[in-house]
Amino acid sequence: MLAIVGTVPDNDFGLAEGRVALETDHLHMNGRTIPVNRGTPALLGAAIQTLAVFGHAPVFGFLAGDTGKGRGSRNLYEHLVDNVSLSGIHTLVFHYLQPDTDWHNRVLFRLQDLETAPILIADAGFMYAAKMSGAAPSYDLFTPDAGELAFLADETAPHPFYTRGFILHTDNPVTELVDRAYAHDNAARYLLVKGAVDYVMNRQGELFRVEGPSHEAMEAIGGTGDTLTGIVSALISTGMAIPEAGFAAAKANRMAGQYASPTPATGIDEIIRHIPRAVETVLNQKRYL
Repeated sequence: MLAIVGTVPDNDFGLAEGRVALETDHLHMNGRTIPVNRGTPALLGAAIQTLAVFGHAPVFGFLAGDTGKGRGSRNLYEHLVDNVSLSGIHTLVFHYLQPDTDWHNRVLFRLQDLETAPILIADAGFMYAAKMSGAAPSYDLFTPDAGELAFLADETAPHPFYTRGFILHTDNPVTELVDRAYAHDNAARYLLVKGAVDYVMNRQGELFRVEGPSHEAMEAIGGTGDTLTGIVSALISTGMAIPEAGFAAAKANRMAGQYASPTPATGIDEIIRHIPRAVETVLNQKRYL
């Protein structure tokens, strides 16, 4: 089973856990309706659409309302440590949570006590907490964009806001930043680096790169990085190897954008609608099915 942990931008949302469905561009969970715009809802929508190709395998969500003040994130950390069963999860994805190293460590210790450890994927705020805790090598996949990769590469930065300028410089090749992140044990087993070119890398170097299809309008659409994380997480949950899943997800995310004929005004929900067609096309091309 694929399970996703994250937040929705609504302080009145409270805490929720359960199976998540996607209908008419909205998520449905325990009687609640969540708009799919960006962030964790976009990741969930992309994962559900990807698994539709495989026959609608269930997606489980652990969600909290949080607009950045952190209270919802802390409640969700505590809920994961004290109140929920985490057994039976094949792939566990952590997304937008306010970074908190103490609570991150409590969650990780809980996971390490499980009889069968899930594949661990982290992005956004929880990925920051994993790096800040010195626990990045405990994870199987990080999915950073260029700025987040620079933070992973800066061994002294306690938060992305403090990434040193000479590392954040846009002329730094991705390969150098990845090497630096691994040299200081600040990267997961695999990295899917999101950008104008998507890279799948590990400690030994570049495994795959995906440069097309490319559409300039995609750069202006918020949430395309979230959908990429959702697609790769769903593919990994089917048993696909992480490097191949990263390559296929990067291709499918781009193709879904192309199928949407995007403009800067295109919403991420419009791209998510095309994910099943894009995933099926890519997997058939690679003869994964």
